[in-house]
Amino acid sequence: MKVVQLADIALDDMAQTLKVIAHPVRLEILLHLADSTKIDVTSLCDKLSCGCEASMMSHHLTKMKAHGILTSVKEGKQVFYQVARKEVLNLFQCMPKSNS
Repeated sequence: MKVVQLADIALDDMAQTLKVIAHPVRLEILLHLADSTKIDVTSLCDKLSCGCEASMMSHHLTKMKAHGILTSVKEGKQVFYQVARKEVLNLFQCMPKSNS
């Protein structure tokens, strides 16, 4: 494996991104957003296996948006979210698949 030299700032950004997404609900949100162009809070709540309520979903989305992982677009009264940093989705390819 080739070791790449990264500036301390890049390492800090990578560590912060990993901290933000290191939650099962946030990881599941990213998986659903990876399959969609954009999706609203209510639709995400319906898709999640944990039965997350809209207020908690908004908290998770806001945290990821604040760190530049997601973006949002308001259309009428609905807010639609999408992945801004597509490279974050590559993480799922690196993790081993589990049947548990």
